[in-house]
Amino acid sequence: MRKLHLSLLPALLLALALGLSACGGSGSDDESKIEEAIEISASSNPAACTKYQTQHFVEQTSEASGKAAVKECEEEAENGEAPESASVSNVEVNGSKATAEAALTGSVFDGQAVEIALVNEGGQWKMNEIVKFTKLDQAKLVESFEQELSKASNEVSPKFAACFIEAFEQADQGEIEAMLFGGNEKAFEEIAGNCS
Repeated sequence: MRKLHLSLLPALLLALALGLSACGGSGSDDESKIEEAIEISASSNPAACTKYQTQHFVEQTSEASGKAAVKECEEEAENGEAPESASVSNVEVNGSKATAEAALTGSVFDGQAVEIALVNEGGQWKMNEIVKFTKLDQAKLVESFEQELSKASNEVSPKFAACFIEAFEQADQGEIEAMLFGGNEKAFEEIAGNCS
């Protein structure tokens, strides 16, 4: 399972993280800057890993920490499979913190919407955390995982893949969020143990 976790989950999360792009909407200066930060993070530009994402965000979407997480982000930014677009809405600013919702089109997160927490560091809005799904199409997400697992068929046995997919089908939204956004490696190890 460790090999699957290292090869599959970071790619999925990075696709989400780097694939966010803002659509339309004008508003306050902060709202525009927040949309810009999300949009530029979608550009697959390695510089976005430090300029528009906090260290916490980079580590949340990676298996690594510190400089290794930034390096992984930069490498995958160059090769990432990003969503085609995202519609940013519900931007709420509270001082140096903000949240925004991004509805995604394309990639493994097609049809999903997530809440993103942002922080203002030195006048620059940065994505700090993927908080939760605001819209979860679990069937579509499971289908995306199935497609990714089929691409990794040389690394993952069909029996293990079927068990892994079944675990995601049976999980509730909170469990899925903990596995994808919570940095909860124990959740994946538990699935691996049950599927062995």
